[in-house]
Formats: sequence, structure tokens, C-alpha cells
Amino acid sequence: MITVEEARERVLAGIERLGTERVGIIEALGRVLAEDVVSDIDVAPFDNSAMDGYAVRAEDVAAAREDAPVRLAVVEHVPAGSFPTRAVGRGEAVRIMTGAPMPEGADAVVMVERTREEDGGATAAILAPVRAGENVRRKGEDVRAGEVVLSAGEVVGPAAVGLLASVGCERPLVYRRPRVAIVATGDELVDVSEKPGPGKIRNSNSYSLAAQVLAAGGEPHVLGVARDTAASTEALLSRAPEFDVMVTTGGVSMGDYDVVKGVLERLGEMDFWKVAMRPGAPQTHGRIGSTPFFGLPGNPTSTMVGFELFVRPVLRKMAGHAALDRPRHPVTLAHDVKKKPDRRYFLRARVERDGDGYVARLSGGQSSAMLTSMHRANALLVLPEGESHFAAGSVVECIRLDMEEGTP
Repeated sequence: MITVEEARERVLAGIERLGTERVGIIEALGRVLAEDVVSDIDVAPFDNSAMDGYAVRAEDVAAAREDAPVRLAVVEHVPAGSFPTRAVGRGEAVRIMTGAPMPEGADAVVMVERTREEDGGATAAILAPVRAGENVRRKGEDVRAGEVVLSAGEVVGPAAVGLLASVGCERPLVYRRPRVAIVATGDELVDVSEKPGPGKIRNSNSYSLAAQVLAAGGEPHVLGVARDTAASTEALLSRAPEFDVMVTTGGVSMGDYDVVKGVLERLGEMDFWKVAMRPGAPQTHGRIGSTPFFGLPGNPTSTMVGFELFVRPVLRKMAGHAALDRPRHPVTLAHDVKKKPDRRYFLRARVERDGDGYVARLSGGQSSAMLTSMHRANALLVLPEGESHFAAGSVVECIRLDMEEGTP
């Protein structure tokens, strides 16, 4: 039995970023850029109005007041998408819409709420002064042509998607998503569409694992259920080289029908098969060909915790992410918690802000077969080896399941 730290070190050793591919702008969301993105234009591409109103010369309206408006001749209307054909001279204004190019001669825009239309639109009564440059977006004020707007290694978020579109990067180069094969094992498993008969249970683990793979930025491929025979298990595990990672659930304990470890040793190589943790001490890791293999326990929570600790960081590293781990921070226990001292515990909990700190309560029963408390949890409490009693008020560490990697 090895420690959690040693297990994590082994699973991450030798993991490299996957290859790259060009994808559409929307498909890039959540992906890691593999090259810098350079703007092909200035953004904004021209001086334009930030408001609906009137483009004016600021000096012409310096004395404008509600009770003493300055009246200007309206010489043109310029909607967004059009270009002005006339310059603004002394005593003149151009009716302008948001985003429309500024006419030559004008240096400010008076918002329409501070104006009054007169003479059927031929005259604008200006009711307030503006400063030169007010309500004007300058050419290149956001981005200059040739400027690096997104750097290799950055994760594409919603604002970055908009930047990609703004600078004409139609197909950014990103790291590939890991393709993850998922295999559930056990004669007791039936499909979710079936009502379980005597001794049977629905196959929930394939679906929770697929969801975890998606949330981690991977591409899940559910291969089906391997029955408790070497032949059935080998038929599915032999497909590992088709994928970047293979994850199985169940069949890794010491029971008469737990055949995964034996099949793994025949098809590939096993690195370790037990970690000093709870839930889920039976954690098998190895390789089939060049494909990393993870044999997670069969109990639903053990499966999900094992994925969180060992598989998720591997997928993140493959996909090009620098931040591999969820945020951790101290929390204060709201009640006593007891455990066996022989191994590290990861307990499902609900963490809430309390003044300047955080308080944590167990989110329900901690049986590794119970998914409800995992559903209610937003954190895992990390209780170290060598201790068995944690009194209310004790400060322990938690892993935040509701925060993405790199979140402060």
C-alpha cells in the first residue's frame, strides 16, 4: 500500500501534452491554446461613437445648459455600418448611432438623453457640455494590429472567444482533448433502462465517470460492461491502445471474481494496486501499451473520489493545462469527526463561508456506496493519517469540488 502523494507522483510521471488541432471558435471554449493569437487589425478599427447621440465639436457646446441650450445644425445622419460623408464644422453636428464611425471634425458625442430634436430633426438643441473625447471609442484602444492578444498556454474562456472573433482567428490551434475509454465491470450490472432484478444494480458508474471526464475537459467513450470473466474483461481492456486513457470501475479488490488486475498484468504492466486512503483503497494503475490505465473501485463514491485525485490531473496535463488540481483551503469543522488512524480520509462535506473563514459539515452518510452525500457535497475534507478524532472547531484542509483548477 502506497501513500496518496506517491500514487499521484507515479500517475503523473511521464504524462505529456497531447498533440494539437485547429478547432472552431466556439469549440475552443475551455481548451488550452497551443500558439499565440495575433490580431490582424486594430480593435476598434476606427474612431466610433460609444453612444446614440450627436457628434460635435466640444468647444461648440462648452456653454450648453438645460435652461440655455446650444443649437447646432444637423448636417448628416450616420447609423452603425455606414460611413460619414461630411465633416463637422463650427456650429454643426451629425446624428450618430452607437458604433458608427466618427465624422471628421467632431471630437465628442453628446448622448441623446442630453439633447432635444428641433425643426423636424434639422436642429439639435444640446442641453449639456461634453469634454473632447467623451463618448468616443478610439481606433486601436483595445487591441493594436500585430499585438498578441492571447498567449499559448491560456485557457479559452467566454471573453477569449469574443477576442478570437474580433481579431479574425477563425480556427485557433489548441491541445487535443484526451479520449478516455470507460469500462464498468461486474455480473451484477444492468443498463439504466432496466429495473434491477434480484442481486442486480444499475450501472451508474459509467455515467458518473463519463460526466467527470467531460467536466475535466476530456472526451468520454463508454465501451460497455465487462462481465466477471477474464475473457470478457480482456476483450474490452485490449482496446486501450485506441484511446489516450482507459478507466475501469470495479473488479480490482481481492474477491474471487475480481479479475481486472490479472488481465492488466497479461495485457500490459501494473504499477500499483492499493493506496492508503478511504474511500477507495483499491486503486490500480498501470499501462496497456502506451495507454495509462486506471482501475478504480466499484463503489460509486470510491470511483468518483479516485477519479478526482488521480485521473483528473492526468487528463488536465494531457490537455495542456498548467493548473492540475482543484483549490484547497482550510476549514473549521462544525462538529466532531472520527476516523481510523491507519489511512487518509476524504470525506464528503458542505463548506460555507463564515465571516472571514469557512465552516464545514459532512454532507451525509459516508458509506462509499452512497451517492447522495457526494451530490450534496461541494468539498472533500482531507483528514490525515495518524489521527482518529477531530473535535468541533478543529481546522482541516478541504478540496473544493465546486471550483475549477487555478481558482483563487
